[in-house]
Amino acid sequence: MNNADIEERARLLIEHCTAAGKTIATAESCTGGLIIGALTEIAGSSAVVDRGYVTYSNQAKIDMLGVSAETLATAGAVSRETALQMSAGALWRSGADLAIAVTGIAGPSGGSAEKPVGLVHLAARDRHGRLHHIESRYGDIGREGIRIATVQTALGMLEGLIQS
Repeated sequence: MNNADIEERARLLIEHCTAAGKTIATAESCTGGLIIGALTEIAGSSAVVDRGYVTYSNQAKIDMLGVSAETLATAGAVSRETALQMSAGALWRSGADLAIAVTGIAGPSGGSAEKPVGLVHLAARDRHGRLHHIESRYGDIGREGIRIATVQTALGMLEGLIQS
């Protein structure tokens, strides 16, 4: 999938959210705002996009999204637990109908045997209690490749919430 594919996926998501009267908030770490950027690239996105949180540091995750310092200390920033707390914080602090959160290791450094480069946790949720988590292991496909693949996955997860 290339940037044109991402733009088309974002356009369809904006259309579906507009038709359903749903709004979106994002909470991004390793993507650094690429998800919200893809959405706001689409004309008419202001009817759908509520806000985006770029929480690259652990302190930003705590301050902006209410992620527990204990979770960060025990599970780590790149974990299912952190992604779930990020998505909950984005949803409840924004008032949006849907939220997506991503946290991962885009590389080229920062990986370990337990948490290698290319590991990304994504969590999407809505106000009806639907929650979806994906642990993606994209592999060491380069920083840009990991970030673009994460955007694709995130947009797909949001589309899944709209369609369910």
